[in-house]
Amino acid sequence: MFDSSIQARIRPAMARAGQTLARWGCTANGVSFAGFGTGLAAAAAIALSQPLVGLVLLLLSRLMDGLDGAVARATQATERGAFLDITLDFLFYASIPLAFAVAHPAANALPAAVLLASFIGTGSSFLAFAIAAERRQLRSQAFPDKGFYFLGGLTEATETLAAFVAMCLWPQWFGPIAYGFAALCAITTALRIRWGWTSLAPAPTPYSQTPPPP
Repeated sequence: MFDSSIQARIRPAMARAGQTLARWGCTANGVSFAGFGTGLAAAAAIALSQPLVGLVLLLLSRLMDGLDGAVARATQATERGAFLDITLDFLFYASIPLAFAVAHPAANALPAAVLLASFIGTGSSFLAFAIAAERRQLRSQAFPDKGFYFLGGLTEATETLAAFVAMCLWPQWFGPIAYGFAALCAITTALRIRWGWTSLAPAPTPYSQTPPPP
């Protein structure tokens, strides 16, 4: 919900940082892998009942996730890089609820499972629309820098990160936070299905003046 406005505000600073990293010889794919590795380290720390350590690593991971695109735009953006970025992002998002379930399975396994199921809805609707949008050559005005169509909703990257931060700060409240965010994800999925169904409707057949044959 807030991704487009936040990205517009930080875009100049991220662009400068991306240019600096490119001059230092960093590649966009290298930054993507570094961010993913840091994200997995965050999940490992959470699974070992060190949520504050996980929080620091999690925030560092998301910083690198934003910088990989900036490095790509400073050098050369590729479809392979866009594919890698979104794939690693979804794996990272799944790792955090799983880590909380590993840390305290009796209390957290069910809410983590519900949250992960809700991620299936948001992720599948997001990617399915991106495929259809590419076929129709649609372009997102809200996210012009992305490698493919980004379909928004109530739960985008900003809101997901905020939920993860809250879980790390108050791990004893993981269950209510997970259930609440899963409900928002369900609303996002429903809105995306409605939007996709409406916007991808087939074009009406032009009316013909030719009378039907007798």
